[in-house]
Amino acid sequence: MSAAADYAKYKDPKEPLNRRISDLLARMTVAEKIGQMSQIERENATADVVQEFFIGIVVYALRVHFYMVRSIYQRSALAVGSVLSGGGSVPATNATPEAWVRMVNEMQRGALSTRLGIPMLYGIDAVHGHGNVYRATIFPHNVGLGCTRDPELAKKIGAAVAREVRATGIPYVFAPCVAVCRDPRWGRCYESFSEDPKLVQQMASVISGLQGEIPAGGRRGAPYVAAGQRNVAACSKHYVGDGGTAGGANEGDTAATFHDLLSVHMPPYYSAVAQGVSTVMVSFSSWNGAKMHANRFLITDFLKTTLRFRGFVISDWGGIERITTPKGADYMLSVKLAIMAGIDMIMIPYTYTEFIDDLTTLVQNGTIPMSRIDDAVRRILRVKFTMGLFENPYADFSLAGELGKQEHRDLAREAVRKSLVLLKNGKAGEKPLLPLPKNAGSILVAGSHAHDLGNQCGGWTITWQGVAGNNLTTGTTILDGIKHAVGHGTDVVYSENPDDGFMQQNKDRFDYAVVVVGEPPYAESFGDNLNLTVPAPGPSVIRDVCGSVRCALVLISGRPLVVEPYMDAIDALVAAWLPGTEGQGVSDVLFGDYGFTGKMARTWFRSVEQLPMNVGDARYDPLFPFGFGLQTRAAAEMEALD
Repeated sequence: MSAAADYAKYKDPKEPLNRRISDLLARMTVAEKIGQMSQIERENATADVVQEFFIGIVVYALRVHFYMVRSIYQRSALAVGSVLSGGGSVPATNATPEAWVRMVNEMQRGALSTRLGIPMLYGIDAVHGHGNVYRATIFPHNVGLGCTRDPELAKKIGAAVAREVRATGIPYVFAPCVAVCRDPRWGRCYESFSEDPKLVQQMASVISGLQGEIPAGGRRGAPYVAAGQRNVAACSKHYVGDGGTAGGANEGDTAATFHDLLSVHMPPYYSAVAQGVSTVMVSFSSWNGAKMHANRFLITDFLKTTLRFRGFVISDWGGIERITTPKGADYMLSVKLAIMAGIDMIMIPYTYTEFIDDLTTLVQNGTIPMSRIDDAVRRILRVKFTMGLFENPYADFSLAGELGKQEHRDLAREAVRKSLVLLKNGKAGEKPLLPLPKNAGSILVAGSHAHDLGNQCGGWTITWQGVAGNNLTTGTTILDGIKHAVGHGTDVVYSENPDDGFMQQNKDRFDYAVVVVGEPPYAESFGDNLNLTVPAPGPSVIRDVCGSVRCALVLISGRPLVVEPYMDAIDALVAAWLPGTEGQGVSDVLFGDYGFTGKMARTWFRSVEQLPMNVGDARYDPLFPFGFGLQTRAAAEMEALD
């Protein structure tokens, strides 16, 4: 065979992008194409599961004493296009960046050993930092970042997250969430920047941080990832209307006219596509009773055709199973509806054998045309080529030092400072309590969230749901920050749950108190909440402490909660949201090293009976309106003015 005949254009980076895609697509079998459309979970790469695909197994022992599977395909029947880590899915407890890189590279080695050598794309959730990974920098959740109203800060955070993700050998993240949360009863509301679509659209600048800034004159809708190993492919989610469901029910139904859908929930996707976002994830939710995972009009006709999005559309975790009721009742029908709706890659963590079998059948019997398969694979390959995966499929250890580096922690601390919203500062007729004096005789720090890194970080931290406690990762609690902020002669007393008896015995001891309470960690449906009250023992701590001494209440939560019953008792109220690992950002502002600048990106309701209530509504009687936030100067500025 001649050298010319052997020449594979798709392997030549000098060839134009579309020529490389077409060349590779023409060489692929139906099975290989369906493989590219499949994304499986990391933990399912076991011998028993993989052997179902006629795959041989090589078990590779790593120095960190865990085993992983390297898949070497012995037939040309299939090469899976993508692998993911779900929430909490890790190679080992407290795995190092090097361990992550080894795992990803072994999987990649298996993919590259197939007939065509198409690289595997590894994806992971990174919704507020590289949350699955031990010692990563955990940034404030989006509910707090929205209050900064700082798109440039969001972009910097995206760039830092990209480098930390790349430090573990991963080139693709399922972020950002660009939902417009219209009801705080929704368990994912903290993943949303705001109830206001314009603000969400502005904060979607995080995409340019993750992927790199798209060049001027770039083709509209085409995916873009900057060259090199410091950026990642991003994923805007969850398309579309996930934040508008009735009662804030996760995976619920958004009842809205097409005009309302376009004006409230679609604008962030205009920004995402303009920035060259690589992928879009479809929502579990429905629009006017129709499942988004089966909505051809919104996925193909609007997103792909009207908006000219040229990246690939991915399902959510097991999303196609939810098309039918009950879930998985007619899986082949679900596969048909999802693929024909325009979903290109299917996240099938546990049902991938059934998916591949059923999709193969649907193609072979003509139910799904080959043109639809080719469109999906062309989009997937476009992203892989664009991000340089064919030229640089393997990760190395050179970026390991990016994980949790001080520069990123400093950035997260800045984000915490700017996200804090001061809602009250002093009772009527009294002087403001904040900023707190650093030099005091004795101060009390109380509450379940004052010294708890897990509560501070919230969901999507180390595990899917998050977990309370200080053993999950590294960081600085709010109590740690307070101790660091006060003068050497100030006695800091910490009591997680001081009762009335303790306060009566010490009523003359404390100059002031800082009470830090809030919600426990949660994610998705586990966070759906119809009452939104401050969880116990928070109310009793507020009552007992603030009834005895001047107090600042710092609320740690993924959304506004019912606080009106406590407003008369407290002297100051700070919404700190879910600040992440850098709790010192809270003390920076409490003690006046920096002023309060955050403004509400959500409406703070009085009672849940008012919900949903959003800025611009005809009936609008909030406790704190959208855009509210008391401003203070740094203590040094105040002294200079005096």
